[in-house]
Amino acid sequence: MSIITSATALLADIAVETDRTDAVQSFVKQETVLVRLVTDDGIEGTGYAYTIGTGGSSVLALLRDHLLPLLPGKDARNVEGLWQELFGVTRATTTGAITSLALAAIDTALWDLRCRRTDEPLWRLAGGHRQEVPVYDTEGGWLHLATEDLVKSALAAKEAQWSGVKIKVGKPYVAEDAERLRAVREAVGPALHIMTDANQSQSLSSAVQLAAALEPYDPYWLEEPLPADDISGHARLARSTRIPIAVGESMYSPMQFRSYLETGAASVVQVDVARIGGITPWLKVAHLAETFNVKVCPHFLMELHVSLVAAVSNGAYVEYIPQLRAVTRTELTLRDGRAVAPDEPGIGIDWDMDAIDDRRVS
Repeated sequence: MSIITSATALLADIAVETDRTDAVQSFVKQETVLVRLVTDDGIEGTGYAYTIGTGGSSVLALLRDHLLPLLPGKDARNVEGLWQELFGVTRATTTGAITSLALAAIDTALWDLRCRRTDEPLWRLAGGHRQEVPVYDTEGGWLHLATEDLVKSALAAKEAQWSGVKIKVGKPYVAEDAERLRAVREAVGPALHIMTDANQSQSLSSAVQLAAALEPYDPYWLEEPLPADDISGHARLARSTRIPIAVGESMYSPMQFRSYLETGAASVVQVDVARIGGITPWLKVAHLAETFNVKVCPHFLMELHVSLVAAVSNGAYVEYIPQLRAVTRTELTLRDGRAVAPDEPGIGIDWDMDAIDDRRVS
């Protein structure tokens, strides 16, 4: 048996490693909600979710007040059944960020338990397609950085054999965004993918203009050009440009992804395991995207996403934004420009609980 005997949660604030800005916000801190589950066979599993500055205490309250009390006495092996049961309890507050984040913290802990119980790493238990996956850099492409800094970072990524870099767009003038992209493209040449990310800052008309200005420099994708709930706008934009449209980091339900894919509004799926509600729905979105012959390149959380991208056949990229190094004993392994999914049993994150306690929010 594997009956849950204890279910607890905490909130810790993790400072950003560097300044991070985009067209609509700054990444101030990572509010990290951790859930710890213990079962009667002596196995412990830890899961987590995050926000980038607000709402962490609300996620913690939802867990403590409504979700965690339901877990003791339940069989931790029934991951799908527990996800559906907890989703049903929170039906009045779905679909939404707070509920999805709370569900994700529990679900990733359940998967951690599942992997440890079977003595398997997540990348294999979730699918086992391959262990190494391409990685692209976002840290060198924030909106506040000068053009020469973008070029320097892109050249360093190319030298390290990384396959791509991301440049944030959304400057006051489209010509400035185009000039920044031109400078990087001319510096690195054709053999490097350059992703662009507008962070939902555009209207349809301005996005059409932006895409036209960026097209000559062959961007690999244009990410979140419009508000995430504007499916028809993304579909119209996709028909107006040859740049692939990437979406998904701000979606909280598999049904939203289905609507995007059915209407041709998404060429790249960026499902975020915390924001979608955990590994269980993440895999459903990835397999759904596969039926549309669409690649999955998840947002953020490289320490967890490396295993999930490795698990599925349409996983294409891991986004490099280091954020957990202050609270973990290991970090993402890179080999010849590729990210390597951890082989240890569990979800692949070795938490430093003393460091987390130092950052704990009472």
